[in-house]
Amino acid sequence: MTTMTDPPKASFRLSMLLYDTRYRSITIQVIAMIALMLGALWLINNVRVNLALAGKPFEFGFLFESSGYEINQKLIEYSSQSTHLRAAAVGLLNTLLVATLGCIAATFLGVFVGVLRLSKNWVVSRLAAVYVETFRNVPLLLWISLSVVAYSHTLPEPREFRGDNPAATMSIFDSVAVTNRGVYAPEALFENSLGKASVLWDSLNIHLDWVAILSVLVSGLIVSSLIARRATNIQNATGVRPSTWHIRMAVVIIPPVIVALILGFHLGYPEMTRFSFKGGMLIRGSLIALWLALTLYTAAFIAEIVRAGIMAISKGQSEAAGALGIRPGKIMSLIVLPQAMRVIVPPLISQYLNLTKNSSLAVIAGYMDITSTLGGVTMNQTGRELESILLLMLCYLAISLSISSVMNFYNERTKLRER
Repeated sequence: MTTMTDPPKASFRLSMLLYDTRYRSITIQVIAMIALMLGALWLINNVRVNLALAGKPFEFGFLFESSGYEINQKLIEYSSQSTHLRAAAVGLLNTLLVATLGCIAATFLGVFVGVLRLSKNWVVSRLAAVYVETFRNVPLLLWISLSVVAYSHTLPEPREFRGDNPAATMSIFDSVAVTNRGVYAPEALFENSLGKASVLWDSLNIHLDWVAILSVLVSGLIVSSLIARRATNIQNATGVRPSTWHIRMAVVIIPPVIVALILGFHLGYPEMTRFSFKGGMLIRGSLIALWLALTLYTAAFIAEIVRAGIMAISKGQSEAAGALGIRPGKIMSLIVLPQAMRVIVPPLISQYLNLTKNSSLAVIAGYMDITSTLGGVTMNQTGRELESILLLMLCYLAISLSISSVMNFYNERTKLRER
């Protein structure tokens, strides 16, 4: 009687790391990773030693020194006695402001121009094509320079609003003054203010009035979404969707208005004094010029992305909708664009990232963003080139990864799924 047994397994030997195909690729990857890490450690140590010999050891203590310079456009409290860290925070907020405004405006303008490029009207489509080809084939630096020059030379100076017969007048019920320095607009004020609260180790003051209004607004949006979901469930069950738009509008608008009235909301209007305007808020011309140039430049690329996304949708979709009697505008907004978004979103992410990084050219417009503060004045005053550049790179990397994460989440939610 014979017994069948499995052949004995070969024992592991070190030579198998090179000669066995099961382990060879892992071995090569480990060796390459170790070599890369050793090279990086050597480079870092070499930089540290050379900086120490030059009398500039690698450290970030300079961020807590007094900055000694002013910033014209700021969203939080800042003075020349503030630290370089706070100056960098002001610049970062300015970067986020112009990037957010630019992405929103460029999206709307790009979608509009992209749809116009597909118009059957020859004049309209040609004008849209001229806009696209003109803006995307000229460097952004030149558009920013042109925008700054055009803004500062075509608009009136503040002194022209002075006198009994002024050369320029305020608009929108004498509440807004558009000048070459910027736009003077009404400022939101509260008679029964809740005050301010300091957060992040007293580095940021938050107006509790706006926190209360925004909290009520967000709560209203959540309730509105729940009402819409309930209406959808009723439609799925009965085939009839109840009318809820008036209820949803009421829960979103009425509560914030009531809170604002309780807090004594009113507007502080700018008034012309002997030399300039007093009161209200000033939106700097540098911000407007930079925002306009970034918007027009990026919208040209977004328009081509939108045009390509629409053309990727089968014409049978539009023809079938037209056969059902749906108007062309409704066909585009309800049928074509929702499907085209799956094609549009991935390249649209790149344009948002490009706009954010292109905002670093703000120094041309005189706008103090993170590059002008941390990578400009702070770096020149302190002589900390390496530390400033590394922090600047880290800021842009964090912003870009955040934008990519949000857009990728949206793309994941809207992509087609197989069943």
